[in-house]
Amino acid sequence: MASSDKPEIVDRDVKEDDKDEEKGGFIDKVKDFIQDIGEKIEGAIGFGKPTADVTEIHFPTINLEKAEIVVDVLIKNPNPVPIPLIDINYLIESDGRKLISGLIPDAGTIRAHGEETVKIPIHLVYDDIKNTYDDIKPGSIIPYRIKVDFIVDVPIFGRLTLPLEKTGEIPVPYKPDIDLEKIKFERFSFEETVAVLHLKLENKNDFDLGLNSLDYEVWLSNVSIGGAELAESTKLDKNGINYVDIPITFKPKDFGSALWDMIRGKGTGYSMKGHINVDTPFGAMKLPISKEGGTTRLKKSKEDGGDDDDDDEVL
Repeated sequence: MASSDKPEIVDRDVKEDDKDEEKGGFIDKVKDFIQDIGEKIEGAIGFGKPTADVTEIHFPTINLEKAEIVVDVLIKNPNPVPIPLIDINYLIESDGRKLISGLIPDAGTIRAHGEETVKIPIHLVYDDIKNTYDDIKPGSIIPYRIKVDFIVDVPIFGRLTLPLEKTGEIPVPYKPDIDLEKIKFERFSFEETVAVLHLKLENKNDFDLGLNSLDYEVWLSNVSIGGAELAESTKLDKNGINYVDIPITFKPKDFGSALWDMIRGKGTGYSMKGHINVDTPFGAMKLPISKEGGTTRLKKSKEDGGDDDDDDEVL
């Protein structure tokens, strides 16, 4: 082979800057590739932050002792895996003052790509409130603010807190006063007497009561004459006085010597005890009614030899 046919070998010097540039470019490409793959995987799997919203606050039970409050919270989980509810913290305050707070641990799991309504039961004891804050009076309506923190554990994002707030009003109920103003005979006999109880009901609450029924017993001269049903529902105005007529049947002969005092029109001692079932803007309530040591008069109708003029009736 001739010397002219030999391939020419050329030595190339590689500069340090070129080496660094090649190295840096490769690493950057790897990083970009990993980030791109990560974003595609995250997008494909659909990981995201859950959401929570208060859908309803209702009062299953309200009476003179306590209010049962249930907060319904709708939680949506956009992730392909279930997420656990680690803790639920709640606080109810009124005008910046704490009424009650609590913690519900291990509250369950929200299924993958699903939604659940989580119910938070809260028991508000009125004595605790009234003993702490003297200005909160029975019969009043107070503002409230409910704060709820849901703590969840989500893959990729880690532990998250979902805060919620809701405001409204809650009643502090007070039992109505009741008086038996008079009993008027519709039909009088010693065996069976049909009469009408004229009741005076005073609603001492700052909200109306829709009276639906009464569950009560009446005693005249320490003898029970039983109870009767309300003929029709009626409205008891807030902070107002209403009158209700209740028909009743009893046997005067059961009263013994006290019967003669009734017939002569003398004052007759009575007592009443029971409950009323009412509708309110906050839901249904069952409130106690009672009257001890009252005095009333019995009056016969004209057909039974009495006088229908109410002017001479003494309570």
